[in-house]
Amino acid sequence: MANYSASNSLGGTAQAITSTYKTLMALTAQTTSLRRIKIYDLMVGTIGTPADQTYEFDISRQTAMGTSTTVTALPLDPADAAAFTVATVNYTAEGTITATSSVWYIGMNQRASYRWVASPGSELVGPATNLAGFAIRTRSVSGGTATATAAALFQEQ
Repeated sequence: MANYSASNSLGGTAQAITSTYKTLMALTAQTTSLRRIKIYDLMVGTIGTPADQTYEFDISRQTAMGTSTTVTALPLDPADAAAFTVATVNYTAEGTITATSSVWYIGMNQRASYRWVASPGSELVGPATNLAGFAIRTRSVSGGTATATAAALFQEQ
């Protein structure tokens, strides 16, 4: 079981945050060589001039991709093979999000960043189903328009 890293800084143009959810990054299974995805470490934050704005970040289940940039997830051990998981970042048109499927949520101030590390056995697990996976999203609560960042460490099984 190999471990990988992906971030929305790897490609595309980061989008300004608005009051509706914007997908920063999605990790989904692909048609060939389907694998289960286990997210075990997540870092989120904003870049730009700090202000006292509030944002919500969430991870929801996604069943179809929108318009985005595909990036290559990087193996944490260079001896491991390339990831089968498709990492897409900086969405300009949202994918299909399963209603009421948020599996992780946090509200935070723009001046802070946040890191979540799963307890062993408490990873976020996605199915080995074509185009199914997780969307890491954010939205502004107080009218801020910063640019958000997300980086995830995950494992394929």
